[in-house]
Amino acid sequence: MNLEHSRHTLAHLLAAAVLKKYPKAKLTLGPAIENGFYYDIDFSAGEKAPSDANLPGIEAMMRNLLPQWKEFTHQEVSLEEAREIFAGNEYKLELIEEIAARGEKITLYTAGGFTDLCRGGHCEHPSEEIPADSFKLEKVAGAYWRGKEDNAMLTRIYGLAFPTKEALDAHLTMLEEAKKRDHRKLGKELGLFTISNLVGAGLPLLKPNGMIIRKEIEDYLWNLHKARGYHRVWTPHITNISLYETSGHASKFGDELFRVKGGDEDFALKPMNCPHHMQIFADNQFSYRDMPVRYFEPATVYRYEKSGQLSGLTRVRAITQDDGHLFCRVGQITGEVSTIVGIIREFYSTMGLLDGYWVRLSVRGDDGQYIGEDAVWEKAEAALETAAKENNLNYKRVEGEAAFYGPKLDFMFKDAIGREWQLATIQCDFNLPERFDLSYTNEKGEKERPVVIHRAISGSLERFMGVMIEHFAGAFPTWLSPEQVRIVPVADPHKDYAYEVQSALKAAEIRATVDDANESLGKKIRSAKMAKLPYVIVIGDKEVEAKNVTLEARTGEKFVLSQDELIERLTTEITTRS
Repeated sequence: MNLEHSRHTLAHLLAAAVLKKYPKAKLTLGPAIENGFYYDIDFSAGEKAPSDANLPGIEAMMRNLLPQWKEFTHQEVSLEEAREIFAGNEYKLELIEEIAARGEKITLYTAGGFTDLCRGGHCEHPSEEIPADSFKLEKVAGAYWRGKEDNAMLTRIYGLAFPTKEALDAHLTMLEEAKKRDHRKLGKELGLFTISNLVGAGLPLLKPNGMIIRKEIEDYLWNLHKARGYHRVWTPHITNISLYETSGHASKFGDELFRVKGGDEDFALKPMNCPHHMQIFADNQFSYRDMPVRYFEPATVYRYEKSGQLSGLTRVRAITQDDGHLFCRVGQITGEVSTIVGIIREFYSTMGLLDGYWVRLSVRGDDGQYIGEDAVWEKAEAALETAAKENNLNYKRVEGEAAFYGPKLDFMFKDAIGREWQLATIQCDFNLPERFDLSYTNEKGEKERPVVIHRAISGSLERFMGVMIEHFAGAFPTWLSPEQVRIVPVADPHKDYAYEVQSALKAAEIRATVDDANESLGKKIRSAKMAKLPYVIVIGDKEVEAKNVTLEARTGEKFVLSQDELIERLTTEITTRS
């Protein structure tokens, strides 16, 4: 079975089922996507659009129609014939005119008496190839026609599709687990972050517990970089728009820029850090002996994301990148990429995400706004592919996914429930040094152009935190946990010793609290477990008398330890990030 063809076929089947139940609906587009398919439909012609509650009925209609879909046939039609067939459907007519303008053939595909405008890519015999229990309609959402806010709002019906019922059930189980792990839900329960309407959508506020996690991640990232020759820099949050006109970002990301007026000058909140780092490099007179030059800055950048795309921490308008740019010679590219790969492997091994990762070598496609000459792009793409081979990366070459200024290596990781996330990235750039006229002095005393390598290990701290909350389901490893130990005295006579233990832990820089609330012991233990804490210490008569502690781990294991043994055990676990 070709899964993409199966999902594309099911999009057509969905459209046919919708027309059976909603005859006045206007069909637009319905592609296959990751994990399934969707179809965008206009229900504005006198019919109420379906909601999630209506999906079982549409799904049942799809199953009723499937046995009749014995095979697909197709025909080529003229522009006039296509206009006549789809008269009254302005969406199909728009597509038809575009196809004709490109000089392409207009093709129609038919199965089970249902005909749609399509370029192909279906199951030849749907009723035989698609198990009736291998798909499910998932949800209803809104979508603008062609993704443009000025266009009509359509109803998008999403479906899931897999080769077998077992594969579908496994995916549904994962989705249920994902709901439990939703970082927006856990973020609220664990007091990590909040969204304020007064501050604005996409601008999360980190609470003290959330800030602890963020700072631990940031410090770890800096530790990995400073040992490898990086230097910290700082750049302002606002800049004259001319900087981005020179870099090319103003024309490429014009709609995403937050523009600011200052007197007679035009500014923008910075959408990325690279042009600033170019200016730091430019304000030096480097020779070949200084190369490579490496800058590191965990800096917040700002991009206008559409409100419908915002989600908790994983899609925001204030993005803190663990950003780094290094300036090197062509012959140093492979070595520098190897160093970055080493950082990525160490960081994601610590996070428990290294198993099963793969790398996307993102290169230019036929379309897209790319800057720079073909020869420069070919050189950059070859350099990254060589580095990928020499580092034994499991990579796939993907066209059309490059940054506008250069190719990149995008690292794809799977979390604890099997979802894939694009996180780390390494980008090779011959273009921006040209635009900013950067140079260093080579062995002959001549000016030579450096290569810039852009890299981010976590991607963005906000999104990475969202992923980590869901990956760990809020049960963070000890080094990352905002509260590492909770001490629970059984009764009032045990409180003094509980605070003595807390003082010893705090002196060792271990985050410990005492729960001396006037509640039952059982309720305080349940509260600690609800908070998903790594460790709980219950202080009773035995502990006070022996001057030791009983340390209970989240796993249920218990250890009787002296205070010194307790501190040694926890300090080792925290410092090794185990």
